[in-house]
Amino acid sequence: MDSFIIEGQKSLNGYIRLHGAKNSALPILASTILIHGVSVIHNCPDLSDVNETVKILESLGCKVARSGSTITVDATTVNSSSIDEQAMRSMRSSIIFLGALMSRATCASIYFPGGCDIGARPVDLHLKALKSLGAVINENGSSIECCAQKIIGGKIILPIPSVGATENIIIAAAVSKGRTTIINPAREPEISDLAGFLNNCGARIFGAGETTIEIEGVERLTPCEYTIIPDRILASTYMSACAITGGEIVIEDVLPTHLSPIFPAFNEMGCKLYLSGNILKICAPKHLKRVRSIKTMPYPGFPTDSQSPIVAALSVAKGTSVIKETVFENRFRYVSELRRFGADIDINEQLAVINGVKKLHSANVNATDLRGGAALVVAALAAEGESTVNYVNHIDRGYENLELALSSLGGAVKRIYNEKD
Repeated sequence: MDSFIIEGQKSLNGYIRLHGAKNSALPILASTILIHGVSVIHNCPDLSDVNETVKILESLGCKVARSGSTITVDATTVNSSSIDEQAMRSMRSSIIFLGALMSRATCASIYFPGGCDIGARPVDLHLKALKSLGAVINENGSSIECCAQKIIGGKIILPIPSVGATENIIIAAAVSKGRTTIINPAREPEISDLAGFLNNCGARIFGAGETTIEIEGVERLTPCEYTIIPDRILASTYMSACAITGGEIVIEDVLPTHLSPIFPAFNEMGCKLYLSGNILKICAPKHLKRVRSIKTMPYPGFPTDSQSPIVAALSVAKGTSVIKETVFENRFRYVSELRRFGADIDINEQLAVINGVKKLHSANVNATDLRGGAALVVAALAAEGESTVNYVNHIDRGYENLELALSSLGGAVKRIYNEKD
């Protein structure tokens, strides 16, 4: 298993460009199953989750090729409607294939998905929604079979704005009979990106990113070329790394409206933010200030995926910061590892009280999940001495060559392979 060796207390400075959004790439790639022809997807990040998605597509009979950040998927030759257990357990978002396969092959046979253990992410919302579209579903405790000879549009009210359930409904209903209405859908930018791709292929999806989505089913989708949006969570991670090291960086290819929920927190920390089109410059103060209160919420609220790296930055801020996590109950699992750096953080159920310390010291820590792993890297960048972050396979799920990106900004980060594993 790979590890990062990080020599801390080096200010980050320079220019960095965002790669494509992981949370857009996965559902868009899964939805290419609906298209009889070759889809060309640009700005696909080189991530382990993307690679696992490609493997699933290939196991279903698709012909997939990558050239740089462009992935082409020829789904003409889809010849299977089942995904094996190992592939499903590799990542949580594999559940998104359920709607795509059911729409393409009338039946889908999959296993319950795996992924980071950051809290309950039940698939019952997905299954209930697909039943509303005419699916017949059988479960045996470990696997799911979902069949529908024809998907019929209907009205679906989501009790919570689940991103995955919203994506599954959109994909399944894109090629269907009648109109599907989703009340209280997820409004994340990645939802709009998925709808943008499918609409380019001939789908009729209206209201993505709003409180109600309308989908007029079409008989067939046609191939297209599409460019995935920049990764807003990556941007917030770079911003946290810059803030904790007192640096000054310019981030290219940002979409400012996607980052607006996190801007107030960085302003309160004392960072100066300058926007010019799709370029963001962040200038961090020598000493960060505390943030009075942050509450994670579904978009357009403060993103839960940005919480962990910002907590790491606030660990050295002057004063006490309070963060309430409302999305995933186990999101604070990484805090016990963060404390190894000398961070003073108290956890009370879903509330984190961060008492800023003057400095962090080096530590040997283990990444527990994707965003928690990023938080440990952020802390190590500011810590005195040399730190080791183990199990960076978690980090590789959502960050493309993070060690190279941070090193290009002046950080001292290198990857090593632990032969004991």
